[in-house]
Amino acid sequence: MPNANILAEKQKMVAELTEKLKGAAAGVIVDYKGITVAEDTALRADCRKNNVEYTVVKNTLLRFAFNNVGFEELDEKLNGTTSIAICNDDPIAPARVIADYAKKLNDKFEIKGGFMDGKVVPIETVNALASIPALPVLQAQFLGTMLAPISGLACVIKQIAEKQGGAVEAAE
Repeated sequence: MPNANILAEKQKMVAELTEKLKGAAAGVIVDYKGITVAEDTALRADCRKNNVEYTVVKNTLLRFAFNNVGFEELDEKLNGTTSIAICNDDPIAPARVIADYAKKLNDKFEIKGGFMDGKVVPIETVNALASIPALPVLQAQFLGTMLAPISGLACVIKQIAEKQGGAVEAAE
């Protein structure tokens, strides 16, 4: 029978992990076998840059936490080496960062599954989410799309004015 102190510590870890999972916008679980320290350090730096919390977790503790939040479907994925990437504010960030490293590291780094908005999502969905650009890029694309008709109209009016023989001056 485990020591009471160790058991209490593990229960505390499960409770903390359960709270993180409840508050997470999205998360991805990963099999990280065989990555080097340098690769892991680069991954963690990229995760911090994208506000993603990346943690290696014992399968048993993660299983208890998943069961506490209703992610029982992920139980079968919890074997071998397991880590989890969670983000509270950007549901796309964990999938994007982890999928990028899965491509870079080939067979050393494999996505096992994921969750989003309190529901388990299949690996295909995680990969689809990973292909969505970052929020600042999406905002820039959206603004560019909105400004394109206005810019086009300004160019047409300028060309008409020049064709009519009038000089077009810059507004001051």
